Amino acid sequence: MDEFFTPVTVGGLELRNRLVMAPMTRSRAADAGRVTEMTVEYYAQRAAAGLIITEGTQPSVMGQGYVSTPGLHDEDQVAAWRAVTGAVHDGGGRIFAQLMHSGRIGHPYLYPDDALPLGPSPVASGQKLFTPDQGMLEHPAPREMTLDDIALAVKEFVSAARNAIEASFDGVELHGANGYLIQQFLADGSNHRADAYGGSVENRNRFAVEVARAVVDAVGPDRVGFRVSPGTSVNGISESDPVAQYEALLRELNPLGLAYLHIMELGDRALTLRLRDVWDGTLLLNPHATPTSFPASAEEGAEALRDGVADAVVFGQLWLANPDLPERIKAGGPYNDAEPASFYGGDHRGYTDYPSLG
Repeated sequence: MDEFFTPVTVGGLELRNRLVMAPMTRSRAADAGRVTEMTVEYYAQRAAAGLIITEGTQPSVMGQGYVSTPGLHDEDQVAAWRAVTGAVHDGGGRIFAQLMHSGRIGHPYLYPDDALPLGPSPVASGQKLFTPDQGMLEHPAPREMTLDDIALAVKEFVSAARNAIEASFDGVELHGANGYLIQQFLADGSNHRADAYGGSVENRNRFAVEVARAVVDAVGPDRVGFRVSPGTSVNGISESDPVAQYEALLRELNPLGLAYLHIMELGDRALTLRLRDVWDGTLLLNPHATPTSFPASAEEGAEALRDGVADAVVFGQLWLANPDLPERIKAGGPYNDAEPASFYGGDHRGYTDYPSLG
């Protein structure tokens, strides 16, 4: 699969291969959102990726959506992440931090004074939060964000992006996918606002574009990627017309000159191709051309590169279970199978103990 092993330019970086590690929540951060030495080992093992995109990292206390996830909003978190970036760079790798504000995918359990999570409108997700001591807790309807809340959230993304650069990340990815805050504004199922941030396609795009523009102004366009998952139903999200929504969004993002667009494909290759035609820049694809092609295979990724659908391919479970993925692809396998029971939380088992070839 030679397609994977030619360099590609992403923003200001030349990546040594086109194999990108997907952002994957692993829920192994220490208290106060700090990554640990085990996290350093986990990412360092996978430094052979052309680019690593970290697990979702909250830009603020109110951005947290799960137990034991990391942050980038205080000095201790920045210092802890610096050990990760140093280890990845020592291995010849490149790494972006994914900034993920969970919005309504949160719970008072996670916040000071039992505060409600935030969202564009007071529409509950219908989902639940896992807690180690109280079991599964239903997400409440979020508190509808005021204009001041929206402005503050934009500033929090900016501050976290600056912190990421301070922690020696090569850039940041803005998580506009999988039903989190940015997509909650994009989606008409979760955004019922009647002001400038709701109603029309353009208004529902406004928050996403404001966040992207502000982060670009803070750290530079070459250091900013943007992730979308058009038409997903993850985390209770619903979009009545993803084609119109995302074509309009990409037209607004194009002038910013972002490092890349990252599409989480959901079995609709026709939609991906439409967005590829609209997008002016580098496209990273987590490829799932059909509804049954989960998780993505190396063969499917190579086909997306050969067909010109993607400039680089993003894999999740393949990287999770195969820290030496480039070598395994070159050898034609075999591939370790991921262990779902160890995806979230726990110790090194199912995290840093997957074997390499030889």
